Amino acid sequence: MTENEPEEFLIARAARGDQRAFERLYRAHVGRVHGLCVRMTRNSASAEDCTQQAFIQAWTALPRFERRSSFATWLHRIAVNTVLMQRRSAIDLAPATSSDELEDVLTFDTPVEVAEIEAAIDRLPDGARDVLILSGIYGYLHVEIAPMLGVAVGTCKAQLHRARRLLRERLNMEVA
Repeated sequence: MTENEPEEFLIARAARGDQRAFERLYRAHVGRVHGLCVRMTRNSASAEDCTQQAFIQAWTALPRFERRSSFATWLHRIAVNTVLMQRRSAIDLAPATSSDELEDVLTFDTPVEVAEIEAAIDRLPDGARDVLILSGIYGYLHVEIAPMLGVAVGTCKAQLHRARRLLRERLNMEVA
């Protein structure tokens, strides 16, 4: 096993039960999956649980991975579904700890503290927050987000518009 082995070979090996190959996939993707879970759950302990559960589900489902999307997209969809299932179970969703990553992703013309942005995002309704995170932070397109969240593309677009409007209002920003 070489360190520079292409991901597609790791996926194929892991799908055949190679735990070392899956471990390398895990190491390559755990940071972004965990970040997604933190933002969606707003709770670091819940995010840890969701991250672990998402990778367990990925390991189990990997032999059925059809490669219609990238491995990362497939894995993120599993993580999103895990978070949504956790929400349906009414598990504690207290606010997560702050993240420095938001400074890199969200830029504003007026000075706004990262803590203010995080607090405003945390107060968004779940659907609007989820679409904002998946679109604005992770760069997914509406046609990719809609099936992840189980909504129509139009609903996804409306939720993003709503999230942006609410953020502008909560951060007292001018509409461009």
